[in-house]
This record gives sequence, C-alpha cells and structure tokens, in this order.
Amino acid sequence: MQDNLIFGADASSYRASEPLPSWQRQLSQAIRDPAELCRRLQLPDTWQVGASAGHALFETCVPEAFLRRIKPNQPDDPLLRQVLPLGDETLQTPGYVNDPLDEVQQRPARGVIHKYAGRVLLIASPNCAINCRYCFRRHFPYADNSPSRAQWQEAFDYLQADPSIREVILSGGDPLAANDRHLAWLVTQLEQIPHLKRLRIHSRLPIVIPDRVDQALLDWLEASRLQTVMVLHANHANEIDQAVRAACQRLQGAGVTLLNQSVLLRGVNDSTEALAALSEQLFDAGVLPYYLHVLDPVQGAAHFNVPDAEARQLITTLRDELPGFLMPRLVREIPGEASKTPLV
Repeated sequence: MQDNLIFGADASSYRASEPLPSWQRQLSQAIRDPAELCRRLQLPDTWQVGASAGHALFETCVPEAFLRRIKPNQPDDPLLRQVLPLGDETLQTPGYVNDPLDEVQQRPARGVIHKYAGRVLLIASPNCAINCRYCFRRHFPYADNSPSRAQWQEAFDYLQADPSIREVILSGGDPLAANDRHLAWLVTQLEQIPHLKRLRIHSRLPIVIPDRVDQALLDWLEASRLQTVMVLHANHANEIDQAVRAACQRLQGAGVTLLNQSVLLRGVNDSTEALAALSEQLFDAGVLPYYLHVLDPVQGAAHFNVPDAEARQLITTLRDELPGFLMPRLVREIPGEASKTPLV
C-alpha cells in the first residue's frame, strides 16, 4: 500500500469513504502563512518582513488549538516566540550547523537512528503538528527517511538481529502525526520482536492538538504488550490548558507513563519563575519533568541560546524552590557520547 494513506497529515491520509478525525482536520487547517499568523495575532506590519524571511527557510505551521493560547498584540509572548519566524533565522552563526547531532551519520537503515546502547529511534512520521523555530531537525532529510511499508522491513530486520535493543523510540517529525492505522501496524510489528520491552513515543501533539488523544489512539496503546512511555514536549506553563490536562488523563487511563522534556529558550522559559511554573503545571496534569535540554546548535536558532553558565545558575536556583521530583535534568546532547551529558 502506498504510504500517502499513512503518513499524511491531511485528508489524503484517509480514504475518501472514511470521516477525517478531528485532530487531522485541525492539522490540515493549521496556519501556514506567516502574514496570516501576524494578522491573527495583531502584530504590527513591521513583523511580517522578518516572518517571511524566516518562513522561507523553515515553513510556518501553527494549529488553531495552540494559537488560542497565544496572547494577541504581544510579540514577546512565550508561546508566540516558539512559532513565529524571524529574520534572525537568516543569520549565519559560527558553530551552528544543519545537523548538530550528526544524525545523518547514525542511520543503519532507512528511518532508523541508533545513537545509544539498548535503544533505537524510528522516524515514524516526517510531519509535525507545529513547526518550532528552535527545532534541531529543521534541516533533516526526511525524504530519505520515510519508509514505505515494504521498506520498514529493513528496520525490523535490524532490530531483530540485535538482542541488546530493549527499547524502541518513535520520533519524527512527530510520530503521532501519522494516523492510527499505520501506528497500530508499526507497533504490532515491533511486538513480534521478543527482546523488545519498551515503547517510547516522543510527541508534541497532545500539547499542540489535545484532540489527538482520541479513542483510536488509546485503543492501540492499551492493546500493546510493550510498556509504553510518552515523552511530551512543553516549554512553558501557558501551553498546558484544561484540554491538555484532559488529554493527559486519557493517556494515563490507557496505562501510559507520562514525562516531559523541554528546551531552555531565550525569551521563553529562561527564568526560575517560568521553569518552576512549568514543572508545577506538568505535575498537576500528571506529567513528570524529565529533561531540560540546552539548545542544540542548529543553524537558524542561535537567537534562542542561553549560555551554559546561566543555565546552571537557573537550575541551582530552581532546586531551592522545587522538590526533587519536579526537577528536570539539565542536559546537552553531544554527538558520539554514550548518553545525554548532564551540565550540573
């Protein structure tokens, strides 16, 4: 079967006779014009020049459900800053590159990235629900890493041949941008590999479009023999509204362990107040803080950088305010290292 029935985020991913799920309708209607984004958020016309320049390098994508959480006429809103293209993205910054984690060199099979012992990452979808301007894969060659069903066999064979692999991580893009028919099939294939124990899903979709957590998703999650962990991605407390909390409750009801990873971003969450509020909101939603990543040096995102010394001071101050179970681990990913590198 041709996988335009599997990976697409729009109506093409479902047959014409099937009703389109709510989350896919919302994703197909996301704002993809930077000028429209500026108009909807009542930004001065002067912002449109930079937005168009940034958009030319990395396309705009902002769903309505996320847009509603952004305060209009506030260019410094922490949610807007994550998704609004800027002219700063066109600046060439020394040390910032297209592939900051050397992932292109760590692909033993199509759609597979193997960086760490015992676990392997699969590019389950090339699509995202939202285009975050700091994305370390904004230049990733997804065209070369989007297997058809037949081509996935190479990945399954690779996993089958290595009994040291206990965990598979579904990533992307965003794995939950693929439809549930495909994801259920993919997980069923993984379950047939006896040494696999855990399924980890890294997704921003339950934050961006909470309706993604529908019954079709819950059905295959509940049915899996694999112990399932979902790592969400929220960077600011304002991202977590009642709809997100309800989505998290549905995932917990399906037996999914919920963690969160964030990126430390200039102008978004670079204060102890913002980080503390995020941890509290996450825990209220049943999600444990996991990682706080310093920025990966991807070309186009240097304006988000927070220096290491400042990051360490933020964590030191945060530790005085929060209990240990609400403290994310401050880390950097360094190509070639055996794991994430703690900075404190």
